Amino acid sequence: MSQSLVRALGLLSQLAERPATLDELAATANVHKTTVMRLLHSLEAEHFLVRNGAGQFQLGRKLFELSSKALEQRDIRAVARPHLAKLNDATGHTVHLAEWEGSEVVYIDKYESHHPVRMYSRIGLTAALHSAAVAKVILADMPRSRQEHIAAGLDYVRLTENTLGTPEELLAELAQVREQGWAQDKSEHESFVHCIGAPIRDASGRVVAAASFSVPVVLLSYEELLKLLPTLMNGTQAISKDLGWAPQKERLHD
Repeated sequence: MSQSLVRALGLLSQLAERPATLDELAATANVHKTTVMRLLHSLEAEHFLVRNGAGQFQLGRKLFELSSKALEQRDIRAVARPHLAKLNDATGHTVHLAEWEGSEVVYIDKYESHHPVRMYSRIGLTAALHSAAVAKVILADMPRSRQEHIAAGLDYVRLTENTLGTPEELLAELAQVREQGWAQDKSEHESFVHCIGAPIRDASGRVVAAASFSVPVVLLSYEELLKLLPTLMNGTQAISKDLGWAPQKERLHD
């Protein structure tokens, strides 16, 4: 890589922290001030940098254009796949990836359990919005008004004795999920399977997908399943970071 390119990228990285003047940038550079000035002017001419009212250089619109295009090219499944594989290898349990499509939560990827006792599911199936952990994670990130609208329109089929049965119960659970940052399906969809789910965020901080461990109760008790939560959340946070998420940039909504 050419030295000029390396230096220009270094200036961009430095200005990503805060705006700075030519003198400030030159003071920390290991090259002559005229070299720094030449690089800054070149970056400014291509709209990678712009000068603010105080005469400081700051990141320009070209970087926003490139970052937006880069994010558009990131397919969640492709980004998530190596991380999901690691979760599956580390635990041996079924790992699901789901996202919101239209008005449903759909399973878009899956890694099968390594154990002979496993649950039935397949890519393309929808998740029950009032019982699946991945659905609760995704719904919990939505504005309260949208949650209320969705909750009011669901048919609360009692799939097991633990299934949530009213809009009020679902909304209360979504508030808890939003607060704690993860969701459970405590044998609410199938009596012999329980799940935990965690959010996957994009650069805006919005939850764009969710991943889960789904485990037959004969293999793990609920307390043992919860011990896998840090592993799951480390995995989903790694996916989120690859999608451009940074914790300090997490947005406020509602």
